[in-house]
Amino acid sequence: MFQKKKLKTMEIGGRTVHLRPEKYYWSDFFMALPAVLVLILITYYPVAELIRISFTDWRLTSREYDYVGWKNWIWLFTANTSKRYLFNSLRVTIIYTIGNIAIDLGIGLLLAHLFNRLTKPFAVMRALIFMPRYIAMSSCGIIFLWMLNTDYGVINKMLEWFGVTEHINWLGDDQNALISILLLTGWHGIGYCMMIYLSALLGISKDYYEASSLDGASGLQQFRYITLPLLSPTTLFLFITTFISSMKVYQSVDVMTGGGPRQKTEVMVYYIYRLAFDDNRLDRASVVALLFFVILLVVTASTLRITNKNVHYEA
Repeated sequence: MFQKKKLKTMEIGGRTVHLRPEKYYWSDFFMALPAVLVLILITYYPVAELIRISFTDWRLTSREYDYVGWKNWIWLFTANTSKRYLFNSLRVTIIYTIGNIAIDLGIGLLLAHLFNRLTKPFAVMRALIFMPRYIAMSSCGIIFLWMLNTDYGVINKMLEWFGVTEHINWLGDDQNALISILLLTGWHGIGYCMMIYLSALLGISKDYYEASSLDGASGLQQFRYITLPLLSPTTLFLFITTFISSMKVYQSVDVMTGGGPRQKTEVMVYYIYRLAFDDNRLDRASVVALLFFVILLVVTASTLRITNKNVHYEA
């Protein structure tokens, strides 16, 4: 009735070794346990603490606080000032994200298609375009502060050569401040998208293009019906990563404009920073941070669900 469990065996070095994988279940678990604990410590615990703080009245200047329930959430969606600053920062973040994705992915794809050559001159140009990626964003911001200066900036001096005598206030004007930040982040990120697209282009078989050439397809038709569909996995990857990094932009705004002029460049992360460290309201900052986290989670999951149906993995 009861049969002895048959052990699996294996020949190793002329000897028969009995395999009993159930012996190693707990050992495998304990090997993974340190990584799990680190993940809980640096990821899940801060999120849980953020949720707890959102239900308190904790100010940065005091060690004492009380639990106030949903008071901070009610403040976020009912107070006129909070709604105005929240929707303004969300609007600025969305505009910046759309512009940054268009610049990085669009120009990155065009440069990758242009530099899809293995000759030495093209390799040098690719390296020059990718080089800003190695520079810290704070350092890049200081460089662009000098370049975009109204009185003695390089950009305005170069525009004088083309007859633009009136100096443009790049960082102090409401319309130009966000464009200036997009110039900085675009210059910093185009090279990365170009290299990722370039590696994907080199992975596409030449047979597709040869067969389409025999059928009379033009270069534009090959790009539309062969290159773009086969680059869709790479485009999806770059879109998601660029979207998340654009929504979380902070350093370039902090260095170049500080959220100004008149909150025209105050993105969500900078608004959270201002609530926490300028207004000393950790409770309200945690509420906005949690709302921002939910927005990122929902948009990213929806994008993956919608676009995954149109992604081709035949390359």
